[in-house]
Amino acid sequence: MLNKLYDVLIVGGGPIGLACGVEAQKEGLDYVILEKGALTNSIYNYPINMTFFSTSDRLEMANIPFMSIGNKPTRTEALEYYRRIFFHFNLNVKLYEGVETLTKKGAIFEVKTSKGRYQTKKIILATGFYDLPNLMNVPGEELPKVQHYYKEPWPFIGQKVLVVGGANSAVDAALETWRKGAEVSMVLLEEEVDQNVKYWVRPDIMNRIKEGSIKAFTKSRIKEIREHEVVITTPEGEVTVENDFVLAMTGYKPNFALLDQLGVEMSQDEKRQPCYDELNQESNVPGVYLAGVVCGGLNTREFFIENSIVHAEMIMKDIKEKIDTK
Repeated sequence: MLNKLYDVLIVGGGPIGLACGVEAQKEGLDYVILEKGALTNSIYNYPINMTFFSTSDRLEMANIPFMSIGNKPTRTEALEYYRRIFFHFNLNVKLYEGVETLTKKGAIFEVKTSKGRYQTKKIILATGFYDLPNLMNVPGEELPKVQHYYKEPWPFIGQKVLVVGGANSAVDAALETWRKGAEVSMVLLEEEVDQNVKYWVRPDIMNRIKEGSIKAFTKSRIKEIREHEVVITTPEGEVTVENDFVLAMTGYKPNFALLDQLGVEMSQDEKRQPCYDELNQESNVPGVYLAGVVCGGLNTREFFIENSIVHAEMIMKDIKEKIDTK
């Protein structure tokens, strides 16, 4: 059975999706937010001890202060802040309701979810990029010991851990597990860890590598993962190391399937950046808007919470104007 016709349906209940809901209320639009997991599901799935790169004031929305003990908020503080946003505005969010199909029939979109069906005049995709990991596509990647998400260090005490990647997630996982007693090695594509690693963390990992506490295979890549060992291709040739767990911190990508269903065009280069108007965030498909990091395609380092919150106001003003003029 179809639900009522909404003015706007927002896919994604992360910070940008919530910001879109707040702006929809301000504009008097009838809206619904669909989130396949928990509220701000991506932040919930961040490592438990993660600290944001941004300061709390830059993550604020709707003039609601974001209070944190330190200058840079933690994952827990962010979860609490967005929980307060959710209840303060009494946002219409349907949690644990994943979108399965999106189709356009004339001027109306039909949305099928895991729990029902919706009709809407406009759609906003604010789906982020944390749902689909970039796979290494090597033999053995499907083994249970291989993890593409890292939560906390306790399961790895006394274990031989291989961390793949050199960005913030990989560095955090390597340092945390090493400090709790894991034997940690890293596989880096480049000569050293990423230059964009948090500035207060990068010297720490560089020193641990320099002193030999954490072994780094530089300019290297995984060739094969076996039950008790991993084969690594290095500049000096293949190396086989004993291994209990592989933490593949290889990054994530947007859910292109939803974009493809709606006919959103992508750039033909390696970025696969969706087509949209920077003045109002509307894609090449009339009525389909993009908000947040999904705008960057595979270039996930261009859009963040703090520079994407403005998308919500831009989009809702455009939707309000177009609905009112009909």
